[in-house]
Amino acid sequence: MVLFEKIPLYSSGPVCSAMTAQILDGKSLSERIVDELRQRVDALCATGKRVPTLAVILVGTDPASSIYVRNKRRACERANVRSLSHDLPSSTTQVELLALIDQLNADAGVDGILVQMPLPAQIDPETVIERINPDKDVDGFHPYNIGRLAVRMPTLRSCTPMGVMTLLKTVHADMRGLNALVVGASNHVGRPMGLELLMEGCTVTTANSQTRNLPVLALQADIVVVAVGRPNLVKGEWIKEGATVADVGINRLPDGRICGDVEFAVASERAAWITPVPGGVGPMTVASLLQNTLQAYEIHSA
Repeated sequence: MVLFEKIPLYSSGPVCSAMTAQILDGKSLSERIVDELRQRVDALCATGKRVPTLAVILVGTDPASSIYVRNKRRACERANVRSLSHDLPSSTTQVELLALIDQLNADAGVDGILVQMPLPAQIDPETVIERINPDKDVDGFHPYNIGRLAVRMPTLRSCTPMGVMTLLKTVHADMRGLNALVVGASNHVGRPMGLELLMEGCTVTTANSQTRNLPVLALQADIVVVAVGRPNLVKGEWIKEGATVADVGINRLPDGRICGDVEFAVASERAAWITPVPGGVGPMTVASLLQNTLQAYEIHSA
């Protein structure tokens, strides 16, 4: 199902005078996707059908998590997706959280369930993820959904890798044969990111912050995706001339500035396309969440 034309979407506003890279504008593309989702939902409502429904669970008062959840709820409102808020105290036990998930799993009016990470120390996140029904796992974290991706039969896909792929396809109509480097091997981003790139025919290398020859690997990569959570881990001079860089990291420096995992200014002088931080991958993650919610709705309505 095509939600937008596969045309280059980027802006070339200068970040510094020497910059040659064009900016992969995740914010603009995500707004287009959400607007198109709104049209599809409105068309459903016009035929008398219910709106898709997403249940969002927030445990505790972590400031970053609260911001993420607020952004997701605003996106739901824009797409005319019903958002059910479950804000729980940080003292919530694992048993209590699992009971709520069981309740939402059994509710035929709930299409997607999102549990915002991280969770308090007394709750095991993997147990929580596995408790969500796979066809309501709109984050795409459940082992069943990751496994489907691994065997090239994807259903609900991990939101951040899905969003990165949507961005990459605006400038790479055909990725077959390209060398792709994924720095980071987490279950939620790095591992499914590598699987997504494999499905497009890339030759994929997965590295991490301890990889000894990381500069060499980066210099060979046509596509570099970094998701470690370490400020400026990937130096700009490591980027191959003309490469495409997707920076998933978002880090706050001691002086309050936000930066990614890639040394942006220098990398921008070498890359052909690069995502900004913020405004690159983050908005695409939210758009992918809504795409998954509508897909889950269609599964339940079939």
